[in-house]
Amino acid sequence: MGEKCRIVEQTLQPGTSVAWVALAHGVNANQVFSWRRQYRQGLLSQRNAEPVKLLPVHLSEAEASKANRSGSRQVTAAVVGTIQVEFPKGHVCVSGSVDGEVVRMVLEHLLR
Repeated sequence: MGEKCRIVEQTLQPGTSVAWVALAHGVNANQVFSWRRQYRQGLLSQRNAEPVKLLPVHLSEAEASKANRSGSRQVTAAVVGTIQVEFPKGHVCVSGSVDGEVVRMVLEHLLR
């Protein structure tokens, strides 16, 4: 069984919070809700399952310090900064105000 299926099945247990399961696996709760929809539609079967590769995220010293001072970890769409993704054979660097969906699509294509 794939990692997505295991995560989804944990959320289907009575009294279980999707947010807590997502947090325990380091995954955004909205992503888990999306996987639940796919699961219910039969799209997360072993035959259709893709291996999940969770990637570590590191904040720069300045961003970590700012997050600790503000006491908030919530990120808004208005945040302007830099995203740098390191790959074995290179890296991707995105600066400024970025559309998250565009970044997701670019990374999906790069990781194929």
